[in-house]
Amino acid sequence: MQLEVIKHDPSEPADAVIIWLHGLGASGNDFVPMVEHLNLAPARVRFLFPHAPRLPVTINQGMVMPAWYDITAMTIDREIDATQLRASAAAIHQMIDEQIEQGIDSKRIIIAGFSQGGAVGYEAALTYPKPLGGLMAHSTYFATQGDIKPAEANRSLPILVQHGTQDPVVPETLGQRAVAHLKEMGYEVTYQTYPMPHSLCMEQVEDMQKWLIERL
Repeated sequence: MQLEVIKHDPSEPADAVIIWLHGLGASGNDFVPMVEHLNLAPARVRFLFPHAPRLPVTINQGMVMPAWYDITAMTIDREIDATQLRASAAAIHQMIDEQIEQGIDSKRIIIAGFSQGGAVGYEAALTYPKPLGGLMAHSTYFATQGDIKPAEANRSLPILVQHGTQDPVVPETLGQRAVAHLKEMGYEVTYQTYPMPHSLCMEQVEDMQKWLIERL
């Protein structure tokens, strides 16, 4: 699956990449403002904002919309189409491969994902066969934690998980559960919370910026 992508290049040749995955029903445009908000210069970061494919979504009466995978029931654990999720993760792997082919060191590629995009981010980053620079998971859940097959190359992947304590869409319980499972699997995880709903806030962006600067 080839994804349509919004690309933002730095003024000088890029030597790092952040791939940012949006949430259900949204588009890559949602996170383009993060380029300016994060202000990662002098790091030469290329930002890639892919658009999810358009799929019928069961919980939205089968309406066709941008979706990384179908959600068939809004139980606390979410019932999802794992095959579609993994197809989306494979498409992100293809994007990573393309960046490596263009001369970017895999260790300078970071995956970020919000909500449904974060669930794909977990699968894509943890199963990629070359070491990546990090994973940022925002207001999301670890949808494939029960049967994921992690790659040894990313067993020491730095992971930043951020969640709103007032999130009515993806309850913070799911963020906490993901962190607990990741730690059981041996991953290094930083967990941060904010008094916000299913969204982003400026304090969170500042924390993201610090975390990214340490790695870029």
